[in-house]
Amino acid sequence: MNLLGRKKDSPPPEEGDAPGMSEAELATAREAGARVTAPKGRPTPKRNQTRSRGPVAPAPMTSAEARKRKKAVKQTMSKEERKADKLVRRAALAERREKMMSGEDAYLLPRDKGPLRRYARDVVDARRNLLGLFMPAALALVFVMLSLPSVQIQYYVQFVMLGLVLVMVADGLLIGRKVNKAVDAKFPDNTESGWKLGFYAASRASQLRRMRAPRPQVERGATVA
Repeated sequence: MNLLGRKKDSPPPEEGDAPGMSEAELATAREAGARVTAPKGRPTPKRNQTRSRGPVAPAPMTSAEARKRKKAVKQTMSKEERKADKLVRRAALAERREKMMSGEDAYLLPRDKGPLRRYARDVVDARRNLLGLFMPAALALVFVMLSLPSVQIQYYVQFVMLGLVLVMVADGLLIGRKVNKAVDAKFPDNTESGWKLGFYAASRASQLRRMRAPRPQVERGATVA
């Protein structure tokens, strides 16, 4: 049955032909074996173009396996790619260290994580500690002993060193007691050992302020609530 307005000798359009295309374009599309969709008039993608990639390799189970994979990947990279990868990794490490030094909990070491440890650090950093002078004083005494090799001077330096150690131990005990008291008042439900928390506070107080990690978040003399 012929449609109205269609000549008898004109063949009906084949399935998949888009309207508005010239006969030359239709012939080219038929020869290429492409199917032309009606809305877009473009050939559908071939099966090999939409084929998904193979399965992803599982994550390495050990550090040795991770190093082996990393070495294998480096062998396939050019010199410029290795240099660019090194710069990217160095920038990532610098960013991670900066976030750790600024006190972001996700980037801290396990010993520094948690609001309780953060509060303990703030209590220590807000206090002027004698423990921070231990290392400079000990180095000064050693320098005196080496620069003045006198038996009498070395005899007195030993007593000075012993007195310095006793003072630092006493200051460390005071710091640990103060930190535990402040933490118990702010976190009454904490279950951390007082000995561990006191040792953590004393070890931080024994470091020079500019060398503490993470860096202090409060000023000296500040009131820690």
